Amino acid sequence: MALSTAQRVAAALRARIESGDLPPGHRLSEEALGREHEVSRNTLREAFRLLIHDSLVVHLLNRGVFVRALEPADVTDIYRMRAALETAGVRAAAHAPRTLHDAVSATVTEAEQAAAAGEWQQVGSADLHFHRALAALAQSPRIDSAMDRLLAELRLAFHEMPSPRRFHEPFLARNRALAKMLESGEHARAEAELTTYLDDARELILGAMKEAHA
Repeated sequence: MALSTAQRVAAALRARIESGDLPPGHRLSEEALGREHEVSRNTLREAFRLLIHDSLVVHLLNRGVFVRALEPADVTDIYRMRAALETAGVRAAAHAPRTLHDAVSATVTEAEQAAAAGEWQQVGSADLHFHRALAALAQSPRIDSAMDRLLAELRLAFHEMPSPRRFHEPFLARNRALAKMLESGEHARAEAELTTYLDDARELILGAMKEAHA
């Protein structure tokens, strides 16, 4: 089904949030975005409503629309949802086609190359691609759609970390190890490692949030 204009604008803004281009607290200007996307104010407001529904932006009375800043409870729930979606992919990996397994390995290489270039925001983007690829092993369009919405929220969580490099660098080797486990058919081991991995990442973010608000 073809997307409406508002849906296309919302998708473009969601992609910018996921890439890290629009950080938490950033004000979304109706005037600037209307010119950029060549849409009416009503269309733009409908796009904002879609993003509000996805928990990516908030409307503050008399102030405008802003990219949402997460609370600790949001991070906890995001990781709860991630665990459900990504472990579903790992459990289904034995029946996934080669193209989907290749996509997992390709995202690991993408992250490693970005790290070698010192592009740590790009490492974060590649990490999101890796986790989307894990979930995609389930071969479920609904899981894919849920991951697309969730990963933009996850990027907002990444912004809570004071140093992208210190946050992402330890997970590069863990991503490679997970990909190798899946490649060798160690699915139970991969699921256990993924569970620990997600718990560790969640606690790092929650710890940074606690320090920032101490």
